[in-house]
Amino acid sequence: MKALTWHGKGDIRCDQVADPAIEDDRDVIIKVTCCAICGSDLHLMNGYMPTMKSGDVLGHETMGEVVEVGSGHSKFRKGDRIVVP
Repeated sequence: MKALTWHGKGDIRCDQVADPAIEDDRDVIIKVTCCAICGSDLHLMNGYMPTMKSGDVLGHETMGEVVEVGSGHSKFRKGDRIVVP
């Protein structure tokens, strides 16, 4: 899949990355249909974040459809529409 990735100060790219996978029974994977930029994303563009590594995927303000749910979830089901603020 395509994703915005951080490669250093002022270096944001649209790269091909691995598809997400359920890693924890609390995980939910969504197909993003809309997204927004967050102020914290702007900090990444203009500054240095010690915990970021080159290639890290950006973005956390999304809306979409649940396509896979970990076994520990009872709230979300495949096909649900959700917002991730």
